[in-house]
Amino acid sequence: MIIRGRKIVGGRTEGVALVSRDPVSFYGGIDPVTGVVTEPGHAVEGECVTGKVFVFPTGKGSTVGSYVIYRMAKLGTAPAAIVNLETEAILATGCVISDVPLVDRIGEEAFKGLESGMVLKVDADAGTVEVVEG
Repeated sequence: MIIRGRKIVGGRTEGVALVSRDPVSFYGGIDPVTGVVTEPGHAVEGECVTGKVFVFPTGKGSTVGSYVIYRMAKLGTAPAAIVNLETEAILATGCVISDVPLVDRIGEEAFKGLESGMVLKVDADAGTVEVVEG
């Protein structure tokens, strides 16, 4: 299955999906040193985003979130790629300065069909997400 979306930040990668149905705040919601989601009660609390294709509806929170993504990239704890229903400016800025591939506008049905553990191939240059396995 190939999902078509919109390229925000180019790049290509393949990895295991971590899917959250909750919006994500990188500032205060994810530990940049470990890559673990720390927001209490979050759908993927306790899960590690490092090296994953992190799929969630949209970002939320402080503009500092952009810098947190950058710090994660420098520490090697950033996601391999991010896929959203709708990307907001804080998340887009963080991915641009950190060179993290980012695709959005994949559509509600496609979003609902993605599950953690699937292997996804992200071609952000083309704006596509392919389910390779799962």
